[in-house]
Amino acid sequence: MKIAFIVGQFPALSVTFILNQITGLIDRGHEVDIYADERGESEKLHPSIEAYRLLDRTYYLPRVPTNLATRALNGVGLLAYILLRDPEVAWRSLNAFKYGKQAISLWLLYTGIPSFKKSYDIIHCQFGTQSYRGISFKTINSPKAKLIVNFRGHDISSFVQEKGDKIYDEVFKISDFFLVNCDFFRQKAIKLGCDSDKIVVHRSGLDCSKFIFTPRYPSPDGWVRVVTTGRLVDKKGIEYAIRAVAKQALDRHKVEYTIIGDGPLKEKFQNLIQELNISHFVKLVGWKNEREIIEILNRSHIFIAPSVTAQNGDRDAPTNVLKEAMAMGLPVISTVHGGIPELVEDGVSGFLVPERDVEALAEKLGYLIEHPEVWATMGQAGRDYVEKHYNLTHLNDRLIELYQQLLNSDKLNSDASVDRKSIDYINNH
Repeated sequence: MKIAFIVGQFPALSVTFILNQITGLIDRGHEVDIYADERGESEKLHPSIEAYRLLDRTYYLPRVPTNLATRALNGVGLLAYILLRDPEVAWRSLNAFKYGKQAISLWLLYTGIPSFKKSYDIIHCQFGTQSYRGISFKTINSPKAKLIVNFRGHDISSFVQEKGDKIYDEVFKISDFFLVNCDFFRQKAIKLGCDSDKIVVHRSGLDCSKFIFTPRYPSPDGWVRVVTTGRLVDKKGIEYAIRAVAKQALDRHKVEYTIIGDGPLKEKFQNLIQELNISHFVKLVGWKNEREIIEILNRSHIFIAPSVTAQNGDRDAPTNVLKEAMAMGLPVISTVHGGIPELVEDGVSGFLVPERDVEALAEKLGYLIEHPEVWATMGQAGRDYVEKHYNLTHLNDRLIELYQQLLNSDKLNSDASVDRKSIDYINNH
């Protein structure tokens, strides 16, 4: 199969789940190209990007300005550029009689590629926010392709809150199929108007072989090492974890807390750490690559992921950092938030507490500190759950099965000539 991935930014350190799908498809003999709105980080590249030469497969489309006046003004220069190279594409992109809103809004102009010589079987939009770009890409460049839209988090939460409940109405009508990474977001999409027969849960997988399981036991020096990985943004809830760790450490325990990540709230957290007088055992260590993260997790005993619903409505799915920690045997503390309860079994692989509840976070952290005998059991339960439900190899195999069934049917529903048992299996596992 020939597959086009439509993304916002590439490369990006925070989207290993997309890399895992790309490399999995390539390993299985399929051709994958990446179309992005903008270039991402280039200083720290994921090893897979270099190993698979993914930048050679990446093409950058002109970013579509949100301001209509700017879009029109910039479109004049873009039109002149395309006219010189491929007049047919230029005029076709403006054919409002045939393409209606897509042409009038200039989305086709900004997405049409001069002298486009490729065709695809599948166009896979990796976020709902890229769905209109994907629709235009299919229309102007590869009209016979099947269009899949993947919802992953902010695109089905904060973006909807910002743009309104009708933002995906056209997407739901035009696209061929939809994927979500947890049932929480599947239900949200259906509530917004997505056909329940056209959307399945396809989890973001993890290569557990990269994350060696190690049972956790107390350190000889008596220190308990706690860790969090995530962007320093509102929805990660890191402020509440800092306060919870401070309560335990200042009361009676030898606790060291390492926070891996960077973001706009870094200065706020630095000030909070100073204010609480805990800078000697709470450290903000910035971004780390996968190898460095694994090294820190190997030295740690407990993982905290205190996700919250951000003020703009942004919510998390089951995050990769939680899966990685569980795969390595760390007991976890997280929140009843978004799709996280679909990953963490409360009282089995860790604990779930209400969002923004510092007291509850501190209480569960205190329990784990005082009962190290449960660490290994909880860690094993977490590893087993991730291996069973988030196995990257199995999930990549299922993705290909879904692609193939979609190509063999105009619509995945009860009237279509597809294997419904297989689709139901994908949806429920």
